[in-house]
Amino acid sequence: MVGDHCNLSGDRPVLSQNPKTGLSCKMVLQAVGKVLRKSKGKPNGKKPVPEEKKLYLEPEYTKLRITDFEFKELVMLPREIDLNEWLASNTTTFFHHINLQYSTISEFCTGESCQTMAVCNTQYYWYDERGKKIKCTAPQYVDFVMSSVQKLVTDEDVFPTKYGKEFPNSFESLVKKICKYLFHVLAHIYSSHFKETLALELHGHLNTLYTHFILFIREFNLVDPKETTIMDDLTEILCSSSGSGSSSNGSGNSSAGAQNHVKER
Repeated sequence: MVGDHCNLSGDRPVLSQNPKTGLSCKMVLQAVGKVLRKSKGKPNGKKPVPEEKKLYLEPEYTKLRITDFEFKELVMLPREIDLNEWLASNTTTFFHHINLQYSTISEFCTGESCQTMAVCNTQYYWYDERGKKIKCTAPQYVDFVMSSVQKLVTDEDVFPTKYGKEFPNSFESLVKKICKYLFHVLAHIYSSHFKETLALELHGHLNTLYTHFILFIREFNLVDPKETTIMDDLTEILCSSSGSGSSSNGSGNSSAGAQNHVKER
């Protein structure tokens, strides 16, 4: 637009060259550039909206737990216990507890209030059995998670409960997938429904469940750390007194324990 105005046709009167009374193309371009730079840093000339404060990081809420038990000890593989048995038992328990925790705020998690499965600035998509990417609301995503996990943990061929029945070779990879999805649900509760959790006075239960779960998945390297980075600020606070700093030793403890477990049920 500015260039068009500067390329005046030959039959039009030329603007005065007196710098006191006329505007050169250079001056116009400089003025436009100044405006654009200002609008780029501050949209519409206004200050950028500050990031919303994370309520769940407030000390008065993070300090509340339903128990002071040392979860680092609780998640470690006991001697003479089969590793797969331990993973199966804990994964099933976490599934039921996280499902129950979500149910307490499910009436507030609707297609209107949570149009995407979002955690802070990250949006999650569901992938169907054919690997097709599906954009869905948060309640739809959680329903997909809970339905698929329920199907797995009740499948005798995947989570065997009868004596002598072997776990499938893909068992560990399935547990990792389950734990990744369960983490998404926990993170969504904190990110989008912590106010409702506070109103129900269930934040102590949520903090305890989150701490136990994070230390468990770290102990056995079940979820890629990049996947949980989005909640690192909360993890640092809740797990700092629960031995989270030794996550690198967790895999070592797991390997040592795995060597001592009984392979036959």
